[in-house]
Amino acid sequence: MADHERDLASVREATERLLTAAAKLNNDSVAEPSRLPGWTRGHVLAHIARNADALVNALEGRPMYVSGEARDAGIERDAPRPLDVQLSDVRDSAARFQEAGAAPADWSRTLELRNGVTDIASRLPFRRWAEVELHHVDLGIGYELEDLPAEFTEREITFLADRFSGHPEVPHTVITDGTRTWSTGSEATGPEVTVTGPAPELLGWLSGRRAGAELDVPGGVLPTLPPL
Repeated sequence: MADHERDLASVREATERLLTAAAKLNNDSVAEPSRLPGWTRGHVLAHIARNADALVNALEGRPMYVSGEARDAGIERDAPRPLDVQLSDVRDSAARFQEAGAAPADWSRTLELRNGVTDIASRLPFRRWAEVELHHVDLGIGYELEDLPAEFTEREITFLADRFSGHPEVPHTVITDGTRTWSTGSEATGPEVTVTGPAPELLGWLSGRRAGAELDVPGGVLPTLPPL
C-alpha cells in the first residue's frame, strides 16, 4: 500500500513550490498561453484548484465532478481570474485536500474517480502530487521535467508504464534509463521495442509532454502512445 502520509507531505511541498513560482507572475502573464494546447496559465491554475476539490469529493465518497461538462465549464469560468485570486484558490483548495487527507479513514478502500476509473484511497495523494508537479511544468515558468524530484519521476514513470500495460495499440516495450527498467504495452507476442534515455525524457514521452526526440530506440521506432 502507498504511504499516503508521506505522499501528502510531498503534495504540500510541491504546492508551495508552485505557489512561490507562480507568485512571480502578473495578470498579463497569467492570461498568456501555457504549454497545454488551448489553455492559458489561468486555465492550468484553475484546473489545479478544481482538481484538489474533486479529489476531496472522491475521498469523501462523492463523484469527483457532476459531469465532464461541469468540470470543463468550471475551468473555463475560473481561468480569466486575476493572479491573486488564482493563487488564493490554489492555496485554499490545497488546504482542503490536506484536511481531507488528514481525516481518519480506511485507506485501503476502493474509490471511484473519473470515467469509471477506480483506485485505492492510499494512492490518491500520489495522484494529486502528479497533478501539481506536472502542471507546474505546464505553466512554462522555468520549472522543467529535469527539476522534478527523482522519487516522483521514477514513480510516475512506473504509474504511466502500468497505465499503458496491455494496451493493444502499444507494442510490447521495455523502457530503461540505464539503471531501472519498466515494461509496458501489449503482451510480449511480437517484436520487443526497447526505449532508452534519461528519466525526465522518458517521463516527458510517457506523459505526452515531449516527443521523445532524445530517446534511443535501437533498431526500432518510438511507439506512438494514445492520449492519457
